[in-house]
Amino acid sequence: MKRMRIALAKGRLAEKSVNLFIEAGYQLPDDIFTSRKLIFQAVDDELELILVKAADVPCYVEYGAADMGIVGKDTLLEAGRSLYEVLDLNFGRCKFALAGPPGREESPGYQRIATKYPNFAREYFNEKGQPIEIIQLTGSIELAPLTGLAELILDIVESGRTLRENGLVIYQEICSLSARLVVNRVSMKTRRREINEVIGRLRDRVERGGFLC
Repeated sequence: MKRMRIALAKGRLAEKSVNLFIEAGYQLPDDIFTSRKLIFQAVDDELELILVKAADVPCYVEYGAADMGIVGKDTLLEAGRSLYEVLDLNFGRCKFALAGPPGREESPGYQRIATKYPNFAREYFNEKGQPIEIIQLTGSIELAPLTGLAELILDIVESGRTLRENGLVIYQEICSLSARLVVNRVSMKTRRREINEVIGRLRDRVERGGFLC
């Protein structure tokens, strides 16, 4: 049987994900973050990890190129893919928030909203019945209200330091976010035993905590 393939979002989440697997007892190669390779096999387990851009993780998992994946909840909400979300990994914690200049709080009228998450923003404001124009950006979202490009921004916030240093304030915290373990729907049926073993080992380590120290 082929190895269980798990897609990891590159960057900080990948580092924490690899540490989690190691703490859960998986023996992984030492060169994951120094090699140019993109696929890495565990030493003693029928498991392999692939490193992909965060936005691509849901796609790899939904289409079965990976059986499982680890990615932020923000990416899952934006992608809207058909996946099983099976475990909150309790790291990469942040939140979706609406922010802007002091004194310009959210109003019920028409507004321009700058964001890296147009699908989520559109759904959020549609549910509120508020007319908006979405301005999708890929760089520093904080510049949008400072330059008059948009009235407000919808973005992920960790400490809020970047907002404060640019004179912006949080108007509303929309929802909490963190890294999640997701599973392909077909794999959950055809490889249930192996998948449940991975879930169980990771859940045990998450519940015991301390692996990020």
